Amino acid sequence: MLRGGKQGSKGAGENNCSKSFPPAPLPLRSSADHNAKFPWQTTRRIAQSTEFILGAFMKINPYLMFNGNCEAAFKFYEQCLGGKIVMMLTHKDAPSAEDVPAQWHDKIMHVCLDLGDRLLMGSDSPPGYFETPQGFYVQISVDEPEKAECIFHALAENGKVKMPIEQTFWSVRFGMLVDQFGIPWMVNCEQAA
Repeated sequence: MLRGGKQGSKGAGENNCSKSFPPAPLPLRSSADHNAKFPWQTTRRIAQSTEFILGAFMKINPYLMFNGNCEAAFKFYEQCLGGKIVMMLTHKDAPSAEDVPAQWHDKIMHVCLDLGDRLLMGSDSPPGYFETPQGFYVQISVDEPEKAECIFHALAENGKVKMPIEQTFWSVRFGMLVDQFGIPWMVNCEQAA
């Protein structure tokens, strides 16, 4: 049944889906006063609604580009974030290895770090194509303040802290940093609803 339509027998041009598409978003509280006092709850409801709509259809996972140090970066992230590298493919492992300069054979063509319900992926940019990361942060949401602090300080090792991790008006802990590989991160631990 399509939104606004009626369910009936399938005819030409109808699909086999029994759910409406896209599903109606979850209702948000309309109280401006409530939203002004608790903006993170409104944000959470919007995120839940979006996850309900998109969750079955797609996941967005960051793909990070490096200037020849991808392998070291992902081994570092594996230690900091507690995930597991499930794939690391070098250029010499690819069918196109003969077309790649010999000094580039050990560089990473693709790596995947499994973090449970999300993946962090990356590769080394081909020579001459690397651009310094800008205009984004990889954001990590953590349930416990102690865990947020631990992850923040681990990622900040030999990096640059942009905003120390501390309590804010919207979260129990929040901090921003650029790690030693030039990747910007935000670590956030929201207040309980």
